[in-house]
Parts: sequence; structure tokens; C-alpha cells
Amino acid sequence: MNNYHLENEQDYLAAKFHISDSHIKQASHLAFLKIQSWKFALRTPTIGQRYREEAQELINKSFCSFVPNSFILSEEGYYFSPLN
Repeated sequence: MNNYHLENEQDYLAAKFHISDSHIKQASHLAFLKIQSWKFALRTPTIGQRYREEAQELINKSFCSFVPNSFILSEEGYYFSPLN
């Protein structure tokens, strides 16, 4: 008869979930505070214009840039060697 030792990972998974949940809450709170500060700054004409320009530049650089699927798959390790 084989005796297999099965570990109960429930405590580990619960702790991992708690840590992830805590990080998400902290990130959400920081995002909320950032949005509040931007709303406040937008009420000031000179600062508001600068914030709008910086935000537009960040959006254009991050969300509007095209990245091919093959590059993402290569970076995530789905290919053994980088694509040319």
C-alpha cells in the first residue's frame, strides 16, 4: 500500500489571496487619490492644461501604440527563440 503525503495548501492559498487582495485595494486607493488630485488640478487653468497635455501623451504612448501578437507571445515564452 502506497502512502502518499498530500499537503493541504488551503492556508497558503488563503494567505496568497489576502496579499493579492491587499495590493489591489492599495493600488485602487492610490488610483482614486490620483484621480482626485487631477480633478482638483484641472480646475486651475494653467496647471489643468499641463495635466491634460501630459495625460494625453501618456495615453498615446501606452494605449494607442501597436504591438504585434507575435512579439507578446515571444516575450511571454511561447516561442523558443525570438522572432525576426
